[in-house]
Amino acid sequence: MVAPTYTGRPDAAKAAGTSRLTTANMEEHKMNRRNWILAAGLLLALPGMALAAKPGYMNVNESIDINASPAKVWSLVKDWNGLHKWHPAFSNAEIKSGANNKVGAVRTLTMAGDGSKFDEELDGFSDKKKKYSYRIISDSPLPVVDYSSTILVKSGKAKGTSVLVWKGKFKRKVADNPPAGQDDASVKKAIIGAYQAGLQNAKKLAETK
Repeated sequence: MVAPTYTGRPDAAKAAGTSRLTTANMEEHKMNRRNWILAAGLLLALPGMALAAKPGYMNVNESIDINASPAKVWSLVKDWNGLHKWHPAFSNAEIKSGANNKVGAVRTLTMAGDGSKFDEELDGFSDKKKKYSYRIISDSPLPVVDYSSTILVKSGKAKGTSVLVWKGKFKRKVADNPPAGQDDASVKKAIIGAYQAGLQNAKKLAETK
């Protein structure tokens, strides 16, 4: 049996094969182009995605050495209703509910500058350990949310001296794309400044009284 032979034009067969190869190359080119565009889009989106990342908790731990006994320093700072007596940023503190120095007590603080107010709740108090913990429970002028804090007095290295400690945990208030002054570094710096203002004034009061 004789095998059938192609009787058409040889150039037509060649053109058909070339056409199929050209079409495949074009499709591959289009696919590669789409992949590159997608990759470029993801790279361009990364900075925005990073800026939009939800804020995490920050921690601040400030302390100051005081040339006064722990009992004296504790008597100055332990009054839950008396923050304004030793911190210059506040003009008043008032018990809103509960009893002073009792867990669950809520105080309203008034800022010395613009008179803005916000509430805090006492979560723990120990006269024996010279320590108390609290948290902000309302909107506040501070650039933070989910704020909790602890104040404690420890014995210093030398007899008759103390260490006053102020610790805090919080997140920045502006979650997405914070403007200048509202980013993590700025917020942490502001809280450190607030703590140091109180610690420095408490030291001055304890050492001069």
